[in-house]
Amino acid sequence: MTQVSADIRQRVEELRAALDDHNYYYYVLDDPRIPDSEYDRLFRELQTLEAQHPELASDESPTQRVGSSAETSFQEVIHRLPMLSLDNAFSDDELREFDRRVRDRLSTDDTIEYVCEPKLDGLAVSLHYEQGALTRAATRGDGYAGEDITANIRTIPSVPLKLRGSNCPELVEVRGEVYMPKAGFEKLNARLIEQGDKPFVNPRNAAAGSLRQKKSTVTAKRPLELCAYSMAVTDEGLLPFTHWDSLQMVREWGFRINPEMRKAQGVDACLEAYNELMNKRDLLPYEIDGIVFKVNRMDLQQQLGFVSRAPRWAIAHKFPAQEELTVIEDVEFQVGRTGAVTPVARLKPVFVGGVTVSNATLHNMDEVRRLDVHIGDTVFIRRAGDVIPQVVKVVPENRPEGAPEVTMPGHCPVCESDIVQIEGEAVARCSGGLYCPAQRKEAIRHYASRKALDIEGLGDRLIEVLVDEGMVQTVADLYRLTRFQLTSLERMGDKSAANLIAAIDRSRNPVLWRFLYALGIREVGEATAKALASWFGSLEIISQTGEEELQQVPDVGPIVAGHVRSFFDQPHNQETLQALKEAGVVWQEEQVAERAERPLAGETWVLTGTLTHMTRDQAKEKLEVLGAKVASSVSKKTACVVAGEAAGSKLTKAEQLGVPVLDEDGLQALLEEHGLSD
Repeated sequence: MTQVSADIRQRVEELRAALDDHNYYYYVLDDPRIPDSEYDRLFRELQTLEAQHPELASDESPTQRVGSSAETSFQEVIHRLPMLSLDNAFSDDELREFDRRVRDRLSTDDTIEYVCEPKLDGLAVSLHYEQGALTRAATRGDGYAGEDITANIRTIPSVPLKLRGSNCPELVEVRGEVYMPKAGFEKLNARLIEQGDKPFVNPRNAAAGSLRQKKSTVTAKRPLELCAYSMAVTDEGLLPFTHWDSLQMVREWGFRINPEMRKAQGVDACLEAYNELMNKRDLLPYEIDGIVFKVNRMDLQQQLGFVSRAPRWAIAHKFPAQEELTVIEDVEFQVGRTGAVTPVARLKPVFVGGVTVSNATLHNMDEVRRLDVHIGDTVFIRRAGDVIPQVVKVVPENRPEGAPEVTMPGHCPVCESDIVQIEGEAVARCSGGLYCPAQRKEAIRHYASRKALDIEGLGDRLIEVLVDEGMVQTVADLYRLTRFQLTSLERMGDKSAANLIAAIDRSRNPVLWRFLYALGIREVGEATAKALASWFGSLEIISQTGEEELQQVPDVGPIVAGHVRSFFDQPHNQETLQALKEAGVVWQEEQVAERAERPLAGETWVLTGTLTHMTRDQAKEKLEVLGAKVASSVSKKTACVVAGEAAGSKLTKAEQLGVPVLDEDGLQALLEEHGLSD
């Protein structure tokens, strides 16, 4: 017999110690330090070494038992039949090898019928019923002994407290998986974060943590579900001939079974089921991490029997892992099209969710602080389907000494404008909206939009081309475009080019509020732009006004005032405004009336129906000049409703509430009275 090297002995001891630690974190604390996929790799490495060197076998090895003993305040429960784990297949070849072993042990070349069950990512439990009533529920624990969780299980709506039907045995045990649906998990975590509590890493941990609450009233508030996957009875004469039939019986008793389950004739049909379910994985309302394949016939299960820790008649074919462990090598900051500055973790590349991932979003600095992320941290990375990979947990005990904290830069990494974060907002933003290259396309699109300068023919696709070709860098460059430049573009004819040049020329003399709105200042919408324009009358005055004075304008609060002040304080934005002037853009100033002279100040008006002498938008602008706020719905606070032709429910409601109504002639008379009839 070949002597085992000291290095192999040391590695075996390291693996056993590591797996024992991770079993404790996973089963006892419900706080795993590594993803399941990493645990599986360590476990398989130890299995391989022990198989290659039988003299190293030990009854105390994690490969000889399932999990570890739970040291909790819950009463211990000894399982009548062990709740053993399952062996795993990680490839098609390994599943084919499992099928070959099954047929070899059964001494048959016949096709084996399997039941294909989605492997729910939750917590395995056993439920005991006597005379049809639920008497005890327990966790799987180490497979031989679990914890009594009866009080908590009773709070789950999908667990029957009494079995249905008349064919229930005197004593039966049903086994299933308690899990938390994706939607419930997201809502629970949102609530925990709002309360200042630590969120769960994933739905599996949320289900486990919820089941182990000392107060069942807490568990009752958690969105848990149970799905049954097997049953056993003391009277073997009641057992159906197949596993499939036993699940149908369980369903008749009142248990939920998974609707994705199916039977498969042979290993090729199993692989087909695997691929179909993997394609549906992200569309399911709950997390799964593979398929469990079970020999369907109960007599064949009995014949195949068990190994020390798993049945020979079942195997779990795992999907590509959606969580992995890696290291944050750096954190950079990206600027989005609306100016949002997002921290992005640069990762040591890791294969997760079917692709190699080297970047993951950290969302915002609040999330960075919540996770306590440092450069060099070992972290959980999660990627589900097409969802952008994200950091979900830090492993603080692996943090290198002196690992630097992540801090938000003071200036935009793209254009060097100030980064501004308004109090109460989670997102920080670059304030160089008109100038910043990262926001260039969005700034131009907004500037040319219908409610802004209404440059007809300048759509999203053309903006993409103009920017990508280097013809337009800021909105001021629009006014330097020539027909020759435009006709050089693919699918841009001479007539279309001429029309676009004309539309751009028509936008050179905008009214003040439209120009102010077109600048894209955050939180400055159409109504706010009108309010600022009519209050101050001049862009120069607005650009020099302090936050306190800005807040004197109706509907302008501290957040809007902060955004306005920040925009005009950026040198790059001022440079772009100067460039617009040089390109021949002259925005109109407004005649500012004394505040007391606004006859409709403080009043809310509503427009309904079709007007013949002006559009509704034109009527709205004129009413706003007179100080009115124009709303879209009628209430008791409405001062007046202007009703054009075919006025509908708004007119009816106004009449019901006794709100004054003007027809179009009455509106015209009001406008003429105040010199606004043109």
